[in-house]
Amino acid sequence: MLEQYFVKPQTIDRLRGSWIAEEIEAYVSWLVDEGFGQKTIWRRVPIVYAFGEFGRARGSEAVADLPTHLDAFVDDRVALHDQRTGSTRPMAKEVRGPVEQMLSVVLPGFERTPRRRHPQPFADASPGFFDYLADERGLRPASIYQYRHHLDRFEAYLARVGVTSIRELSPTILSAYIVERAGTGLAKSTVRDSAGVLRVFLRYAHREGVLGADLSDAVGYPQVYRLSTIPRSISWADVNRMLQGVDRRTVAGRRDYAILLLLVTYGLRGREVAALTLDDIDWKNDRLKVPERKAGHSTAFPLSSVVGQAMIDYLRHGRPKTTDRRVFFRAVAPQRPIGAAAVSAIARTRLLAAGIEVPRPGSHTLRHSAVQRLVDADFDLKTIGDFIGHRSARSTEVYAKVAVEALREVALGDGEEVLS
Repeated sequence: MLEQYFVKPQTIDRLRGSWIAEEIEAYVSWLVDEGFGQKTIWRRVPIVYAFGEFGRARGSEAVADLPTHLDAFVDDRVALHDQRTGSTRPMAKEVRGPVEQMLSVVLPGFERTPRRRHPQPFADASPGFFDYLADERGLRPASIYQYRHHLDRFEAYLARVGVTSIRELSPTILSAYIVERAGTGLAKSTVRDSAGVLRVFLRYAHREGVLGADLSDAVGYPQVYRLSTIPRSISWADVNRMLQGVDRRTVAGRRDYAILLLLVTYGLRGREVAALTLDDIDWKNDRLKVPERKAGHSTAFPLSSVVGQAMIDYLRHGRPKTTDRRVFFRAVAPQRPIGAAAVSAIARTRLLAAGIEVPRPGSHTLRHSAVQRLVDADFDLKTIGDFIGHRSARSTEVYAKVAVEALREVALGDGEEVLS
């Protein structure tokens, strides 16, 4: 294995002469299996070799002894780098990462240093708030994440305006925050959600005695009416322009093309695309199954020949060899299945690359485009709702209130014929 990546015989002899040579070989095999490139292997193997020699010099007699020398090794390598180059670029992560990666491969039970996470907002002032959301209100993790997201913004705002304690809050400060949120181009529903989160937090802080008064009523929020917006779909000409801009000669291009086709053909959500497995594709009967949709049911679609061919191209010439049954994977190492956020990011990237302007571009833009195409073809709302996985036809009504394509023609030129 080493001969495939190191040319000089003396380099290979030095690596194989290490007392952890077997572990180095295992690490290289793991890197290859995970899809890491040659340059990455060149860069990381010398670091783990040096770590082994460092540990031996400090008295290690077994690989299990090495973790105790990790911090000292990182400090030593960083100091040596700074001395040689005079650089102040942070190096600790670049040293620690490969070593911890190797130890996690060769030492069962070894736990890598967890990523530093941003502390919970208002953890000092109100440490029990997120436990309250989970235990008393029974919120799901996804909902709690949204609370954290909005409170992070509120905490950052207070720091920016010089408020150091939530005991300094006043109706004026709260109103100013909501006004600022509303003025940043956010959707009214997002501003409303932000205000709702803040009201819950303020009521909790008062209940716990952190605030002397309940300030929740001082938080106003915009009124949001049903069907007050129009779908953020794009024209079918723009859809084709986006698809034509995908370079399918690359692994990422083949994957992205298949994902985009799934979004615009079936109106799938990003998480539904990410969750697809090989078992969901019935090649024999040309069927595509979408299990566990948001409405709590499953859907089976006829497998379009165009979609099927794009998926075959990716499965044969792009998807890594793995026992994992998920369909779509990262195009770079480490090779892991992609998530819903990655699907939305792919759609956003491809839309922007094609020069298509749309509010909040992402996977839902293409979902909306698929639905709008069905509406324009005069399918009834119940059929459309069943097709895209809506629980209620009311969720589909927003697509029926505007003749989007007709309005585009009016906006682009002489629209008298359209209006007549």
